[in-house]
Amino acid sequence: MDPEAFLDLANQATKLKMFPYFDIAHSAISCLYVREDLGAGALQFSRKHPLACWLSCMLSIFAGGIFAAVLLGEPLLGVFKSTDQLLIATAVWYVVFYTPFDIGYKVLKFLPIKLLLAAMKEVYRCKKVHDGVVHAAKIYPNGYVAMVVIGTVKGNGAGFLKILERLLRGVWTPTALEILHPTFPTKACFIASIIFLVDKKTELISAPHSLVYFGIVIFFVYFKLSSVLLGIHDPFIPFENIFSMLFLGGIWDAMQKAMSGTGSPKTDTGNSSASEASKSEAQKKKD
Repeated sequence: MDPEAFLDLANQATKLKMFPYFDIAHSAISCLYVREDLGAGALQFSRKHPLACWLSCMLSIFAGGIFAAVLLGEPLLGVFKSTDQLLIATAVWYVVFYTPFDIGYKVLKFLPIKLLLAAMKEVYRCKKVHDGVVHAAKIYPNGYVAMVVIGTVKGNGAGFLKILERLLRGVWTPTALEILHPTFPTKACFIASIIFLVDKKTELISAPHSLVYFGIVIFFVYFKLSSVLLGIHDPFIPFENIFSMLFLGGIWDAMQKAMSGTGSPKTDTGNSSASEASKSEAQKKKD
C-alpha cells in the first residue's frame, strides 16, 4: 500500500465516530458475555430476575467508565449522562434475552456477525484506552502511573468489575479477581496504555500519532479474531513464563527442585531395600 494512502487510512481510523454502530457492537458483545456466563439457565434467570439481568448487563457495558470514575473521584452517574447510549444498551440487552424464539441471540452468535461485532468492539476498546490515557493526563499531567491505570481500566473495565457484576446476579466468585488472573484484554490494554503514554509524553516514538493509534487497533483486532477463529487466547504466556523463570525466582526453584529430586530416589531405594530385608527375615523366622 502507498505510504500516503496508509497514513490517510490511519487518520480516518482516529476520527471514527463510536456512536452508534460501535456502541451497538460493544453492547452486543458485553450482553453475550453475560448470557454465556449465566450458562444453561440464562433464559430462566432473565425471566425470573429481569432487573438483576439488566443491571448486570449495564454494569458490564459501562464498567470501564464506572471504575475509572471511582478511581478519579468523579460522579458515577456521569457515566450514564448520555441517554442515547443507555437506550442503545437497553435495546441490545432486550434483543439478546427477550426476542421471540431467541432469534436475536442466534443471529448475534452467527459466526460472521460475531466476528464483525468482535472486531468493532476492539476498535471501540482502543478508543477507550486512548481516551482514558488522555483524560488522566489532563487531571494528573505528571501522573504516569495514573495514565496507565486509567487507560487499562477504561479498556477492560468489565474484567475488573466481573466480581461485582456476578454479585448482582447472586453469585460470589472471589477467585475471579482480575488481578489474580489477568486476562489477555487487560494485558493488551496495559501495553497499549504505555504506548500511548510514551507517544504523548516523550519523543521516543517518531511515527505520527495516527499510525501509532492505527497500529494498536490492528493489534487488538488481529488477536481478537485469532482468539475466536484459532483459539489463541493469550500470546503473552510464553514471554511471562520466561520472565518468571529469569527474574521471579523460577530458575532457582527449578534448581532446588532438581537438587532435592536427585537425592530422593536413593532414599526411596534404601527404604525399599530395608523393607524387603525385614520382610525376608520375618519370613525366615516364620519358616
